Amino acid sequence: MNFAFSEEQEFLRETARRFLEEKCSTEIVRQAMIATEGFDESQWSELATMGWQAMAIPEEYGGAGFSFLELFVLMEEMGRALMPGPFLSSVILAANVVLYSGSEEQKQSLLPTIASGEMTATLAFTEPSGKWDESGIFATASREEDEWVISGTKSFVLDGHTADTLLVVVRTDAGISILHVPSSTGGITATLQDTMDQTRKMAEIRFDGVRVPRSALIGRDGAGWATIEYVLRLGAVALAAEQVGGAQKVLEMAVSYAKVRTQFGRPIGSFQAIKHKCVDMLVGIESAKSAAYYAGWAASEGNDELPIVAPLAKSYCSEVYFSAAAENIQIHGGIGFTWEHDAHLYFKRAKSSELLFGDAVHHRAMLADAIGI
Repeated sequence: MNFAFSEEQEFLRETARRFLEEKCSTEIVRQAMIATEGFDESQWSELATMGWQAMAIPEEYGGAGFSFLELFVLMEEMGRALMPGPFLSSVILAANVVLYSGSEEQKQSLLPTIASGEMTATLAFTEPSGKWDESGIFATASREEDEWVISGTKSFVLDGHTADTLLVVVRTDAGISILHVPSSTGGITATLQDTMDQTRKMAEIRFDGVRVPRSALIGRDGAGWATIEYVLRLGAVALAAEQVGGAQKVLEMAVSYAKVRTQFGRPIGSFQAIKHKCVDMLVGIESAKSAAYYAGWAASEGNDELPIVAPLAKSYCSEVYFSAAAENIQIHGGIGFTWEHDAHLYFKRAKSSELLFGDAVHHRAMLADAIGI
């Protein structure tokens, strides 16, 4: 059994890395951090020109027809570059909700515009409680003749302040359901949230009696949780890929600095304590890669192991990335503790990613349930 990436996937990786090194330096990332939108629209258009948004969308819906594994490769490189923008929200979450449960009409309407980069979308799931399970859904949608009326508040919505389309998870009389809501609909108030990691923007969205047509329902009424559960697994795997990319980058930063920083007349990398830190980082990252890559394969193949390997990869990669980012700061010493240093950009991303889609405890509980303990 060969789990190596194909020549085409490695070429995609090289192409993505070259592009991001040129177009997504940390200086550009910092500019996006202070911008309200959180990303450069011209850069988003360049990604569309290269077909990134279309990568795993079927050809009949305007996509390129590749697999989730190609998205996985892109996510790893984006994590390495800390690329800001609505890729995770639009391409990983929203597009897969529509692919998994949307009607043919909804697929024909929404997916081509996501694939072309013309429209951004996001999944409005979490609420002020911050829970990532079914019990955290309190926003409601009630039927009034041929309309749904939505009320409630969603928090920590990825790119929710800029998304053109919201896929809103609500509780109806039948159970958990998903509604397609254009962000321009009356009664919606989106507020950018002040979060620790400004490379990944989040918003609070209030729905005050928002009315959408009956056709806005994605999938069957009350059957939305199965869709959300599946898409959150894909999100967890994609995020694990991003974490692996970020962890690899901070290891390279630490090793590079250890080679040139001298103390007592010799590079600090020659000291046993620094060597041990770097080696421990390397061992953790290589293990995280194994977990993430296997999960990426399972997601791409639709393998039955996905409910097990997705939470395993997310929980382990979260801890490895955060630990590596913290050690990178320690190895850099005094300069590493300044907020202006790039080490802190990765540290903040590592912490925010650790909590996104649920922390390690949450995913270990999911893993325990999946294996029946």
